[in-house]
Amino acid sequence: MLKETLNYKAVIYATIMVSAMWLGFLLQYLGLFEGCSGAIIPLNPSGLKGIFFSPFLHGNIDHLFGNSVPIFVLIFLLFQFYRPIATKIFFLGWLVSAFLVWLLPPIDIFTGAYNHVCIIGASGIVYVLAFFLFFSGVFRWNMKLLTVSLVVALYYGSLIWGVMPEELFSNLPEPSRISWQSHLSGAVVGIILAFVFRKTGEKTKKFIWQFPNYYSEKDDKLWQEYKENHPEDFMELPYRKKEDLWDHLDEIRKNG
Repeated sequence: MLKETLNYKAVIYATIMVSAMWLGFLLQYLGLFEGCSGAIIPLNPSGLKGIFFSPFLHGNIDHLFGNSVPIFVLIFLLFQFYRPIATKIFFLGWLVSAFLVWLLPPIDIFTGAYNHVCIIGASGIVYVLAFFLFFSGVFRWNMKLLTVSLVVALYYGSLIWGVMPEELFSNLPEPSRISWQSHLSGAVVGIILAFVFRKTGEKTKKFIWQFPNYYSEKDDKLWQEYKENHPEDFMELPYRKKEDLWDHLDEIRKNG
């Protein structure tokens, strides 16, 4: 039964992505990626390569581990429950959200200062997948996919706060190093993909008897056999005859 329901490719794809992230971190540790090399640098042509490399680079082990667990879980859910469109959703979400981050000017919303930033990490993809999985179940109104939506909301519902600058919620001694732009871009792209592909892939199953013109000859034969074998169930029940004034004519004459 497990072989029929579990998509082992979903586990393999999730493992490959997480392994690539850890390999990228190892290459960073060995000095192959230094400074902003491989990072997204907004509005800087040299930062375009970060669209492809930044998900595999992380600032420290905590940053890497914090992205590895949700990436594994969300990729597994995507390829398990959205097999026909999973690859398209994953790569479109990754590339479009990363390009959107590159297009957003790194301006401090409080001071208006233009900051030179280097953005790395896979959190943008995390937001794409989380918001796609949640809203896709809602848009399709499929009970199985809605269950996936509830699981995502239960475990990753707090992600919603990441689409806004951290400075809005706490007084920080220095500017936050968390890229809320990546989170916001991923969330927006995930919702858009969920809406665009809401009619693609697995559809809600409708049983044959739910169709208005459904007729089954087999069911009809079973019904006829039942009527023949249980005639007592179809005998007319006694009922009270409707009173007629003419039936009481003689009685009315006597009383008159």
